[in-house]
Amino acid sequence: MQLSIIIVNYKVKHFLAQCLTSVLEATQHIEAEIFVIDNNSNDGSVEMLRECYPQVQTIDNQCNVGFSRANNQAMRLARGNYVLLLNPDTLVQADTFEKCLRFMDEHPDAGGLGVKMVNGKGEFLPESKRGLPLPGVAFYKIFGLSKFFPKSKKFGTYHLTYLDNNEIHSVEVLSGAFMLMRKSVLDQTGYLDEDYFMYGEDIDLSCRIIRSGYKNYYFPETQIIHYKGESTKKNSVNYVFVFYKAMQIFAKKQFSSHNAKLFNFIINMAIWFRALLALLKRLAVAAFLPLLDFAAIYGGLLLLSSYWETNVLSPRGSAFPDHYLYIILPLYILFWLTGIALCRGYCKPLVLSRTNRGIILGSGIILLIYALLPESFRFSRAVILLGSMWTIITLNGIRYLLSKLGMKNYRLGGTRKQRIAVVGSAAEAVRVAELTQMFHNKNELLRLILTENATSQSETQNMDNSMVIGNITQIAALVKLYRINELIFCGSDLSTARIMALMHELQPLQPEFKIAPASDKNIIIGSNAIHIKDELFHHKGNSLNCYNNRLKKRLFDFISALLLLVASPLSIWLLRYKKDFLGNIFAVLTGAKSWVSYASSEEMKTRKGIFSPAIILGETPSEESVQKANRLYAENYDWKLDLKILRMALAARHACSARRNRQ
Repeated sequence: MQLSIIIVNYKVKHFLAQCLTSVLEATQHIEAEIFVIDNNSNDGSVEMLRECYPQVQTIDNQCNVGFSRANNQAMRLARGNYVLLLNPDTLVQADTFEKCLRFMDEHPDAGGLGVKMVNGKGEFLPESKRGLPLPGVAFYKIFGLSKFFPKSKKFGTYHLTYLDNNEIHSVEVLSGAFMLMRKSVLDQTGYLDEDYFMYGEDIDLSCRIIRSGYKNYYFPETQIIHYKGESTKKNSVNYVFVFYKAMQIFAKKQFSSHNAKLFNFIINMAIWFRALLALLKRLAVAAFLPLLDFAAIYGGLLLLSSYWETNVLSPRGSAFPDHYLYIILPLYILFWLTGIALCRGYCKPLVLSRTNRGIILGSGIILLIYALLPESFRFSRAVILLGSMWTIITLNGIRYLLSKLGMKNYRLGGTRKQRIAVVGSAAEAVRVAELTQMFHNKNELLRLILTENATSQSETQNMDNSMVIGNITQIAALVKLYRINELIFCGSDLSTARIMALMHELQPLQPEFKIAPASDKNIIIGSNAIHIKDELFHHKGNSLNCYNNRLKKRLFDFISALLLLVASPLSIWLLRYKKDFLGNIFAVLTGAKSWVSYASSEEMKTRKGIFSPAIILGETPSEESVQKANRLYAENYDWKLDLKILRMALAARHACSARRNRQ
């Protein structure tokens, strides 16, 4: 047996299927065995394996035993001369294994080997080659020196950035995403250290291979796609703690006591330093535009108020009170900024129509509250109206100026229209285009780029030729000409090697890349997303998933809660549970709750509700009736329905209070 391939899977069923399809193609001329260890996924991975890949040896763990232990389960059963640890969110070329095994056979000093990896956007992944994270190396990486001096042997050691990405090198650390090792070497060094649950085990084993007298090689003469991050979300808090714990274990095992303490001190400092920097950056980016808006509006309101007081109020023997400038005007601004935030006016890219809707919403709320106030608290409608006009003009001008200055975070734009091209044979490209239309019903352009021999196929006679924009040999020019921002490759027509070559060629043009794999006709896989036909149909009828309806629902909640708060001095005496009433109003205002949401359904994820659609059914509806009410509410959502349910609920609360008071 030449090769034993080991894949640990955890809840990435569709990536696993694509990976296995590429692996089976790459092992056609190699004596190989394939193990998949499933760490208690609940996404149907095991069922898919047994139904579609019976030739794969499946180990079905009943709990998540971690990466190291799961790999070791298969390594103890492996019969190959070489053992490959492979991530499920990878895609290998047809000749990847042949090239790697040939290199290992020709280099008896090689204990382990890693390959060139690119992500789903065609970008080189620096973890393809790494050095040992010694205290100094870790310090340079964590505090950014490696980024500023990538060609320095001293500062660029962590990812060996001073070495050419396209040349073979002896390296210290291999990536667990693709880690090929001699079985005889593993028998000497031992398998993965099970003290590591996830992360760090590849560094530990790489270190032991070198200490056993062998070399680890970086081999770029073949490359793989590693979607990176589909199995684990690396921006999560849990990732930080798990990775930190792994580094502690590594330092304790590999360094002297003094160096281990130094390493852990550096890691601790780095975590706090990076967390503080990230927090400050996030706060600065989030607060810059609102603070700039506040200052610009406040300056204009001060001028307007001064003019109005001098030319209108003074001749009448009146003036604004002192607190008007320091309390009332800032309150006006807060209402405008809140309206903008509710209308997503601060979301990127900036959209002027959202900003203007938010200002109008804020003005409406200000005028509504103004009308309800006693005469002594009504200072000037004119300042409110003129201030609204000033706010619209000023904030639009600020956004236009920031955009013209080329500030990346403040680019003006609307909802980005997808300009998609499907690359493949005529029949397959048409099929994938039809599937794509289900996911992108608002795409501006959907066209086909056919493979070299596709134009001679008979099926082109039955297709819409207006969709065809050219041949794959012209792909770079076509992407430029039609401003294509997303390319979908048909996996059944194009080899992994061809797809990677095209990604490399087109990377300077920065389109998004996706693959319609041959393993499943109902999915499209991309770097940061996976579109699944079954899930689309499952949620198709849920109009509450629509962004516009979610926005309407949030606006209804906010405005109705605000009105109830204003009216609460009178209405609260009609209700028995006064504390709950006020608490619910503030919960809805802050977004912690919604007035209306699904009744006890875990399948429909949304903000927790105070009332449910089931109130329409009476006091004791059946579970089946409740589920039906949930479904009808989702499919036919309208803010007027929320209003009706809220009125019914408040009336019921009032009636309940009245009955209890009579008793």
